[in-house]
Amino acid sequence: MFLGTPRARRALVTAAASLLLLSGCTVVGPDVPGPPGVPADRAAQDRLLKAAEHRLVVDCLADRGLTLTARARAPDDERTLQAALFGAGPRELSVTLATGATVTAHADGCLATARAGLYGDARRWFRAQVTVGNLRAEAQARMRDDPAHQEALARWTRCATPADRSRPPSPDPAVATRCARESGLDAVRTRLEAMELLVVRSLHRDQLTAYRQLRDRALLRAAELPAPTSPQKGHDHS
Repeated sequence: MFLGTPRARRALVTAAASLLLLSGCTVVGPDVPGPPGVPADRAAQDRLLKAAEHRLVVDCLADRGLTLTARARAPDDERTLQAALFGAGPRELSVTLATGATVTAHADGCLATARAGLYGDARRWFRAQVTVGNLRAEAQARMRDDPAHQEALARWTRCATPADRSRPPSPDPAVATRCARESGLDAVRTRLEAMELLVVRSLHRDQLTAYRQLRDRALLRAAELPAPTSPQKGHDHS
């Protein structure tokens, strides 16, 4: 979607802000308890989801006669474990982002199986997670096309370029910081990124909704899982 004029951009930003206020997500604070077993703190929720995913991965591998214990393996055994964990063959999951980057993953490994069990739909979660995780990158890409950013960047370039020679590929950090302030580049980036983030959140509101719904479902599922009796370490499959 291309917004050619500042007026059009402001109109969409205003609409996006209104939409987010009307349909925004519920925030569980310290005085608003969540479901039993689900912590209110975001970091604690992330730890709960990671532990639950690990438990489901361990169970899946155990069904295949494999473990995640940290020990030396023969090359063939390591390849077997990696294929069981991450999948093999063509990658069935794919999301092409607005920035042009494409993210892919397998759907047949224990990691995908664990996420399907936790989130209810591995494909839907993959698309939502990848999209939401790259909203800021999309906002920054849009920001770089804005004339105000290009003008501020040009001022920064002139500031960081010595009078007697061409600008070095990596200016002195102190010079770069001073020029970012004096050229207004820092202020322009802060303003435009916040504005564009509102826009991309509006453009991807369906994926944001899916992300919240699937995450909430996963938290409930994670809270119901018993802790593993003998945690296996040695692999980070995030």
